Amino acid sequence: MLGDLNKGALIDFLEQQVIGRLGCHANGETYVVPVNYVYKDNAIYSHSGNGKKIDMMRINPQVCFEVDEIVDTFRWKSAILSGHFIELFGEERQQAMQGIIHRIMPLTNRPSEEPSHGINPAKHEDIVVYKIMLTAATGKYESHEQGKY
Repeated sequence: MLGDLNKGALIDFLEQQVIGRLGCHANGETYVVPVNYVYKDNAIYSHSGNGKKIDMMRINPQVCFEVDEIVDTFRWKSAILSGHFIELFGEERQQAMQGIIHRIMPLTNRPSEEPSHGINPAKHEDIVVYKIMLTAATGKYESHEQGKY
């Protein structure tokens, strides 16, 4: 059965996942990249070192975000979100980064040995923390098991 995720199921899905794909477009180029994220209060929160996606979002803050969970060809969920990039500073930046750390770090077996996504922890000030304020969201699923999704 194919179906739409209702608002509650869509929010639950976004809160359960931690990896999504960010799509940005600037200067005639489209760029899609996977990112770790946290969903809270109609926004996607994430972080990055300076680079291509941050440069592109600063030029054009309108972005697309995709999240999926694929069990197999006939059992999956997917969400497509639209919103705008907002770079965070001060207390909001600090709170967002703490939320990301608290959500992501328990998912690793060896947090002190894991890579830092290309970010040098000694240069914490170089980390760009941002949110994507959502303006639209849809979700779909397919399942052929009773009660699944």
